[in-house]
Amino acid sequence: MARVLVTRPLVPGGTDPLVHAGIEIVARGDDEPLTPDDLQAQAADVDGIVCHLTDRIDASVLEAGHAGRLRVVGNAAVGYDNIDVAAAHKLGIAICNTPGVLDATTADLAFLLILTATRNTSTAEDDLRHGRWNGWGFGAHLSHDVHGATLGIVGYGRIGRAVAQRAAGFDMEVLHTARTDTGVPGYVAELGTLLARSDIVTLHVPLTEATRHLIGAAELALMKPTAVIVNTARGPVIDEDALADALEAGSIYGAGLDVFDGEPTVNPRLLQAPRTTLLPHIGSATIETRTAMGRLACQGVCDVLAGRTPPNLV
Repeated sequence: MARVLVTRPLVPGGTDPLVHAGIEIVARGDDEPLTPDDLQAQAADVDGIVCHLTDRIDASVLEAGHAGRLRVVGNAAVGYDNIDVAAAHKLGIAICNTPGVLDATTADLAFLLILTATRNTSTAEDDLRHGRWNGWGFGAHLSHDVHGATLGIVGYGRIGRAVAQRAAGFDMEVLHTARTDTGVPGYVAELGTLLARSDIVTLHVPLTEATRHLIGAAELALMKPTAVIVNTARGPVIDEDALADALEAGSIYGAGLDVFDGEPTVNPRLLQAPRTTLLPHIGSATIETRTAMGRLACQGVCDVLAGRTPPNLV
């Protein structure tokens, strides 16, 4: 019987494909991440792994698995920067992810951050909750409009396009930039041009060496002082100290972040920065979407173990 390690619990129903395929599931009863040593030890004794973005599936884990019986890793996330894909390919271990099923949910969350950051609602709510609101005032809690604003989308994959669809309902001018010309109206070849023209910038790129600190001090300096930046991609895409500098100086208006460099640790400067909405990486966190993510990752593992080529093969 095939054995598959599920590194941390999925939502109920997430492992259904494994159950229906008659695969033995190896899992812990708690939600604590496995240590690198635990991952290496268990990888050698299973045919597949279903992991989370918090699990570092590096070359040492893959090599330990290859020395045993490991054939496939299913990542219950669309991004796979937590996996050494090059090492996996070299060893002949298949990698699957979860594209498509979380696009709309993550786009919803990105637009939530667009609204909260631009309208500065986190500050307003904090004032209300802590007794600093003294009643309606004509000049109190002033912010900026979302409707009619120019939205700049950095990275125009599935999630970026889903955000653009939502922006249409707010009568926004939508610009976007990507590695190659998309042929879609609103394409801007240069990132700097997009940053300078946009009232709101939202990031939707994978984390690679090319996108690490894609937004730093120089890029933030190109943005309008009334602009906001939103990140639901990966934390290291933004230089967080440069962002804190810009927020503290007022050289940009605000930020909405769902991801952080080094999470779950959050840069203390961001915790204190003005006009900032911070969320604990909940972009795909709905019951429906997380169930679909778990099932897709598990189905990819089932397909590989059954000799089929899954549609979500990386």
